[in-house]
Amino acid sequence: MTRVPKPQPEATVAVASEPGAAEDDLRALFGQSTAVFASLAGPAHMLEAANDAFFAAIGGGERTDTRVPLGQLMPELVSQGFTSLLDRVYRTGEPYTGRDARLVVGKGNTAREAFFDFTYEPRLDMGGNVMGVRVIGVETTQVKHAQRLTAEHRVLLEQIARQAPLPDVLDGMARAIEDLAPEEVLVSVLLADADGRHLRHGAAPSLPDFYNEAIDGIATGEGIGSCGTAAHRRHRVIVTDIATDPFWDDFRDLANRAGLAACWSTPVLARDGSLLGTFAMYHRVPRAPQEADIALAHVFADTAALAIERQHAEQARQTAEAREKAARDDLAFLLETSTALASDLDATQTLQRLATSCVPKLAPLCAVDIVRGGRVRRVAADAPTDAQRDLLTSHIPIYDAANDAVARVLASGTSEVARRTPTGPGPWDDLGVTGYLCVPLMDRGSAFGTLTLLSSGEHTFDGHTVALAEELARRAAAAARNARQYTHRAALARDLQAGLLLPDLPAVPGTDVATYYHPAGEGLDIGGDFYDVFPLTQGRWAFMLGDVCGRGAIAATTTALVRHTARAVAPILPGPKDVVRAVNQALINRPGSHGTGFVTLVYGQITPAPNGLDISLVRAGHTLPLHLDTRRTAHAVEAPGSLLGITPDPDVTLHHLRLLPRESLLLYTDGITEARDADGEQFGEQRLAAALADTPHHHGAQHVIDALTGAVHTFTGGHDIDDDQAILVLTAT
Repeated sequence: MTRVPKPQPEATVAVASEPGAAEDDLRALFGQSTAVFASLAGPAHMLEAANDAFFAAIGGGERTDTRVPLGQLMPELVSQGFTSLLDRVYRTGEPYTGRDARLVVGKGNTAREAFFDFTYEPRLDMGGNVMGVRVIGVETTQVKHAQRLTAEHRVLLEQIARQAPLPDVLDGMARAIEDLAPEEVLVSVLLADADGRHLRHGAAPSLPDFYNEAIDGIATGEGIGSCGTAAHRRHRVIVTDIATDPFWDDFRDLANRAGLAACWSTPVLARDGSLLGTFAMYHRVPRAPQEADIALAHVFADTAALAIERQHAEQARQTAEAREKAARDDLAFLLETSTALASDLDATQTLQRLATSCVPKLAPLCAVDIVRGGRVRRVAADAPTDAQRDLLTSHIPIYDAANDAVARVLASGTSEVARRTPTGPGPWDDLGVTGYLCVPLMDRGSAFGTLTLLSSGEHTFDGHTVALAEELARRAAAAARNARQYTHRAALARDLQAGLLLPDLPAVPGTDVATYYHPAGEGLDIGGDFYDVFPLTQGRWAFMLGDVCGRGAIAATTTALVRHTARAVAPILPGPKDVVRAVNQALINRPGSHGTGFVTLVYGQITPAPNGLDISLVRAGHTLPLHLDTRRTAHAVEAPGSLLGITPDPDVTLHHLRLLPRESLLLYTDGITEARDADGEQFGEQRLAAALADTPHHHGAQHVIDALTGAVHTFTGGHDIDDDQAILVLTAT
């Protein structure tokens, strides 16, 4: 065998460099392409001489003989058309050049794909005759594979940038490596759990399903196969022969069933060094990796790390957004429910709203119980159907039963949750109850009731639901407490106000008497307006209407002082001026703790006459009384007078008035004339006179009040008034 010396020049593919290990990996992947040379003689293309690179390229071994026709040495050339090209060059004497020509070298299991840049040149004798063909070429297989791997790598990076699903990226990466690797390889990617203690199936398109299922969830640790050990060590683990390596003692039978003989595993690490998974390359025969194999594993392990980290970042973002949305939803739910709970000032209605708000947001079933009169009473319940709600409403827990969850929570003031039916009797089977959460409703450190949520079907209570229910119960308890306080306060105000007003109007001879009183706002404070009609001696009657500065308890004490003083002194003093001065003195003498505000007052006395009523009155800083004649014309009663409770000697004037039959005297507080419409305009005295003009011709005292209050209500549009309103009408009969 004759061989020519190995040619010195080499064709090398240049690649863009990256710093550090990445540059070495890419250089190893692209490799160096060495020139091949062969000299052929005669029309049979007898191999006369070739260099080592030629024999290595065609497979070596039995293919190193010379003096053998090339078609016999490499029969695969015939079917692929390469011998036809040799024939043409030999026949024509014209050279032929091919670029990136694909050639399948070898046959059967030893066949491999190769690429060449080559030239066929004619060999000429001294006479210029063709005596053979010279073959000169460069194998570009590594370059071609590297280009294809680079293209696939770029596609993977584009997928990662587009945030393609991680399984798609990993599966595509595994298939690309398997398709492009020069020898058969089976790729597997395992993903690490968050704690790094176990590995889960990520992608392995060519491994059997039974194998993937068996290793899904394997632990990380020393000696646990190639992947478990690589994950534990955070370093590449090369097992060249599974049949003899101790790392595979527990998995050898599994590997034999899958036809696996070698496994090289590379840990996939995040930028901070934490474990993301493993990248493994399996082989059907025992095999040690070459430099290019190590580089390939390194490059694609880094690619897998990029894809996994990108997914983790996206999952973290989605988780953060989900938590933020859940927090917003919880806040919106609490705000909406709190608004609904506070919108009703009845404690029972508040707790009914609580039950309605919980279903189905927090649980399928809900019940609210409170302690009243030493017994537990169910005040609210809600469920998907009327039948379920009725069934739940009919069940009443036993207050002192040790086996009842409601009783225990009332006693302890602590929430109780369980994934089972509540202890104690109840319609649990009929309702399909599978769990419960019982939360106390607290007031000043004591439980006055409970909120019970019941699960059914697949519903369960987690920590988030418990926290939300406890916060809702806290708000509901506060709303119920406020509603109870409002109810008690409103009742107290009504009782006190009723004590300061006449329960029933007295029958005054010759006089039709009518009154009207409407407190401002919601009636929680005792008003400062008051009126009174009471008898005197010798057939005379006293009347008064006034307004105390302020509201509430202090105003109530002042109102009571004025009324009781007037009632006490009126029978023994000569006339209205003396009574008013006595009232003023009582106001001056009152303790500071009983208030210091002023009072406006109209006080008068009625004496029946044959043709009407004789009236004498004093006005102390109050709105002018109105005299409504039979023509329904209102005349102001001019009676000068100063406020009471300011100076020891108020300036007041006695005024006399005769009311003829069907004529009326109207006394009112400034809450009437100062009532405002939606634009803030006051009702005023002109509208007051116009309203009185609309009274019936033969009017009575109540007719006057109805006409006036109707006009005010129409003017304000039914809105709440800002000040108390009081009216007293005396009509001569």
